[in-house]
Amino acid sequence: MKKLVLIALGVLIGGSAAAAEFKIGFVSTERVFRDAAPAVRAQKKIEQEFAKRDQEMQKMAEQIRKLQESLDKNSVTMTETERRTKEREFGDMNKDFQRKQREFREDLNQRRNEELAAVLERANRTIKAIAESEKYDIIFQEAVYASPRIDITDKVIKALEDKPAGK
Repeated sequence: MKKLVLIALGVLIGGSAAAAEFKIGFVSTERVFRDAAPAVRAQKKIEQEFAKRDQEMQKMAEQIRKLQESLDKNSVTMTETERRTKEREFGDMNKDFQRKQREFREDLNQRRNEELAAVLERANRTIKAIAESEKYDIIFQEAVYASPRIDITDKVIKALEDKPAGK
């Protein structure tokens, strides 16, 4: 029995020594999406693509607001038919606005997801290259906590800035 305990203890100690030789890294995907040059360029590209639609949505919201104000202000002096017509117009315009707003958000989210997927793919290739060149055993991208000592996010962000888009 003592021999078995000593063997198990030796395996644990030997296993601990081997574990100390592991090289572990961590990358914050959130920071890569926020700070890396390709992610910043993707965000600007999306903003440019959707700027015109965003302005149209803002104009439409302003028209609805003005129509609501007009209804509130003049409903007392309008005939019943005029008031109902304006309320129907307001309701239709509001429904149309909500539909367009929902479509806008869906299109925006889809484009953002497409662009972020491309950034993530580049980041993963960069992380793999860093892992291979610097002999990391494992690099995590999700963690509840990661010590700053193993955080290589800045290195990945810098490598993405230095790397051309197609690589």
